[in-house]
Amino acid sequence: MTPTHCLEIKNLSLSRGGRRLLKGLNFKLNAGEWLHLQGDNGIGKTSLLRVICSLAPLDEGEVLWNSEDIHQDLTRYLKDIFFVGHKIALKEELSPYENLTIECALMNVPVERVQLLEALKHFGLQGREHVPLGILSQGQKRRVGLAKLKLSRAPLWILDEPLVALDAHTVEKFTELLENHLANSGMIVLTSHQPITLNGRGRVLTLTL
Repeated sequence: MTPTHCLEIKNLSLSRGGRRLLKGLNFKLNAGEWLHLQGDNGIGKTSLLRVICSLAPLDEGEVLWNSEDIHQDLTRYLKDIFFVGHKIALKEELSPYENLTIECALMNVPVERVQLLEALKHFGLQGREHVPLGILSQGQKRRVGLAKLKLSRAPLWILDEPLVALDAHTVEKFTELLENHLANSGMIVLTSHQPITLNGRGRVLTLTL
């Protein structure tokens, strides 16, 4: 992971369903920094994350990665980001171990069995590695989704409401994972209605109409 990465949003405006959400938004994020997006429901937080991930169009402005528009080399950019949405994007009929195996294959990340088991153990899922996801609680399913981050090598993590359905102990383990990522020159953009405190360089950005 190189410390030279930089994400920049320049004069971004976007609307959905004929309704203007954001206008003239600017911010810059360097290696080792985090940004916590806040704002009322429907203000555009998730839409902004989707724009950053190239999953949704913007009306005006640019999303720059290392000073280049992300669409100049979208394939390369997508290898440098990892998105965790507020919905659990996992297969209910597969086990946590099988879900992580598939995710690593999709991310083109070579991983050993011991690393998969360690990622699940980090989030308190030892003993449940090989049971169908469908019989786990919502909190446990959420932890499986977050375990993917421990295996990701992408420098930029984009997280939409990652604390949903997590107990206090899991929030502590998750915060530890985020801070390790930042300490290794990673970058984080996240939304959360629950309070989260991270060490290192970062700030809260409140979106308003």
